[in-house]
Amino acid sequence: MEHSELRADCGNCFGLCCVALAFTRSADFARDKAAGEPCGHLGADHRCGIHDRLRDRGYAGCTVYDCLGAGQKVSRHTFAGQDWRDAADGGRAMFAVLPVVRQLHELLRHLAEVRTLPAAAELYEAAAEAATRIEALSLGGADELLALDVAAERGRVGELLRSASALARAAFPRRRNHRGADLMGSRLRGADLRGADLRGALVIGADLRGADLRGADLLGTDLRGARLGGADLRGTLFLTAPQLAAASGDPATRLPQDLAHPAHWA
Repeated sequence: MEHSELRADCGNCFGLCCVALAFTRSADFARDKAAGEPCGHLGADHRCGIHDRLRDRGYAGCTVYDCLGAGQKVSRHTFAGQDWRDAADGGRAMFAVLPVVRQLHELLRHLAEVRTLPAAAELYEAAAEAATRIEALSLGGADELLALDVAAERGRVGELLRSASALARAAFPRRRNHRGADLMGSRLRGADLRGADLRGALVIGADLRGADLRGADLLGTDLRGARLGGADLRGTLFLTAPQLAAASGDPATRLPQDLAHPAHWA
């Protein structure tokens, strides 16, 4: 699969994320919305009417969601271009399939990253084989996707990602282990976190300004509200754009080459 296919293409999607997903009125969403209920800002053309001002209108939560290309695949491949509005079930099957394909695409993204890590060269072949299997699963029919044990697939790929992470972080002799740790609101300004294992850690609202996170494993790290101004995240492992969008940084924050500064950081 081309890396570009793992990027959302809203022009080729029927606005699935704006209908399938539920959200609750909070700091991230201006109102409640049930799963399967179209957002009030979704137009007849399947485009968001306030896309350029989501944060101003109280929908910051929308800006940190990325379907990783699952939306257009479900719309154009799985359901062969059928609009959910025309489906006999009102789109329920499409809405159920979306998160399944999204998770498979997330695995594909991480497997692609493994194959860019020089220290994990011994795992390139295994990563390629796993990607071929996951891609084939993502191209299955709706019934096959709904019957898929996604947790089992995540477990298989997860072992490979852990091995790749260990190989890549071995270059940092004093790496910290914060896997799954509760670091909410922690004062980590200027901390040396090079090569740290922060996989699955809660770093909500933590002060990481000026911290050195080079080579840290950030798979599943919750960075909501984390302050990353001036932090160095070059070479971090499994960091995603939605994680960055949920945090706050500034132009001095250094990022991996394939990730850009979120617009609201400016």
